[in-house]
Formats: sequence, C-alpha cells, structure tokens
Amino acid sequence: MLIITHGGAGRFDSGTLERVRERLRAGGEEPVTVCECDSADELERALDRREPGDETVVAAGGDGSINRLVATLYARGELDRRTVGLLPLGTGNDLARNLRIPLDPDEAARVLREGRTRELDLLADDESGVVLNAVHAGVGAVAATQAARFKPWLKSAAFPVGAVLAGARAGGWRLKVEADGEIVAEDKLLMVGLSNAPGIAGGSALLAPDASPGDGRVELVVSAATGPLARVRYALGLRSGAHKHHDDVVYTAATCATISGEEFLVNSDGEVSGPFTERSWRVVPKAWRIIAPPDRD
Repeated sequence: MLIITHGGAGRFDSGTLERVRERLRAGGEEPVTVCECDSADELERALDRREPGDETVVAAGGDGSINRLVATLYARGELDRRTVGLLPLGTGNDLARNLRIPLDPDEAARVLREGRTRELDLLADDESGVVLNAVHAGVGAVAATQAARFKPWLKSAAFPVGAVLAGARAGGWRLKVEADGEIVAEDKLLMVGLSNAPGIAGGSALLAPDASPGDGRVELVVSAATGPLARVRYALGLRSGAHKHHDDVVYTAATCATISGEEFLVNSDGEVSGPFTERSWRVVPKAWRIIAPPDRD
C-alpha cells in the first residue's frame, strides 16, 4: 500500500498520519509506504518507484488530493489496474462524505483494511482533467473563491460564509448549456452544476439529491435564479435539495455537457480555475475503483 500525502491538506498532521500508518501495518502483512508529494512531478516519481505488488494507492488529503491522484493515474493509463483509497484529511472532504468514508483518520484506516472495492464513474473534461464528485460554474465557483479566504480559521464552516458573500453580489452570467447534444438552457444563469454524488461544499449543500457515482450518468443542475429573492430561495433550497423542484431550475441527468458564453469560473472538486468561455465534460462509466464502506443494505 502506497500512501500519498500533501502537506497543504486542511487537516494534515504528521503525527496522525504516522499513527494511521502503524495501524495499517498492524492490520496486514503487506508493507505500507508513505510518500509526501507536493507537486505533480513528485507524484509521478512516487508512482514510478512503486513496487510491482503495490496495487493500492491512498490519497491522504482532501478532495483536491484524491482528484490529483486519480487524474494522474488516468493520464498514465493505470486506473484499470490500481485501487484507490482515501484518508480524508482535507477541509471539505465531499467525496468521503458522499461515500460514507469516516472523517476520523483511525476509522478511515479501518475502512482501508475492511472495506469493499467499489467501481465509480468519473467526468473527463476537455483539458485532460477529471471530476470525481462535482463541477460547477457561476456562483458556486465564486463562492469557493470567497470561502478559500476563511478556510484556515473556519475550516468547513467557510463554505456557507463564501456562499453568502458570493450570493449577495452575483447577478448571473449569460451562458448556453448543452447536454447530450441538446440545448438545455440559454439565458442569464446563476449556476450550472454537474454532480456525480449528492453533496458539495463540505456537506452544507445538497446539489444533486438523486446522484449516484456509479450509475453511468451525471446530474445536471441549471439555475436561472438571478434576482435577489430568487438567489436566497435557491440557496435555502440547496440545503435540503428542494431547489430541484423550483420553476427556475432545470434538474436532469446526462452523459455529456458543455457550458459556453461569457467568461465564467469553474469549481472542480473544490479547485477553482478559469475564466473560460467554453468547457465540456463527459461521463466515463466504471472508470476507477475505491475502497469504501460496505453498503447499508
């Protein structure tokens, strides 16, 4: 088992990681190697140095850390023969929350030893990147940028603060949204989201209540709630998933989607990039495997 660490993760602590490493070593016969990789080159070198039997690679960090690991394995053509694990040491930990991977490091280590392998979809974008949990453009990306200022002090509570600040100022973007070859919306829009799992923003928002990360499709959410009161209503609806029933929201499923129009930022698994005038994504079914808790049923 190879554990990839990233010192910039929100809850990273070397003492905690060493305790988890010893627990993993005590629970099995195979060696457990820890490698700190703070750059793409370091990650590539760590994967190049792996032993022939090292089929499990664990990301010790948040959503950005596991995205970086899976994206690298995807680019290397190794996702079909590697199993990925997660020790959630980030701030939001949306993927862990959606897969019910415990946020407590010791409990997460137990899942790595006793959990089952689960096949999941991913979204491949038009710039050779991947999305594991959710990607969204518009007010959600602006909210993530605002939240980043408060993460060091507020941790996961920074996400609703960022949402309030972004929602108070956002007037919308003129965008066209296409899904599976058809135009879904072409208007002044507040937010466009593609979600492979229900929750985003550190568990503070339920963007896609019906999403399942292994069903071969992605949930598309398009909000035209650009007025002041409409923005408040949309934000309140996100907390419970009730926004999917609003008359100014399109909520549907797709296998590919494109956003185009005036410049917009994109939040992909918590990492903000852009501005862009066009971006596309497509579902790659059953593209990767992760160690997760057993199903409730």
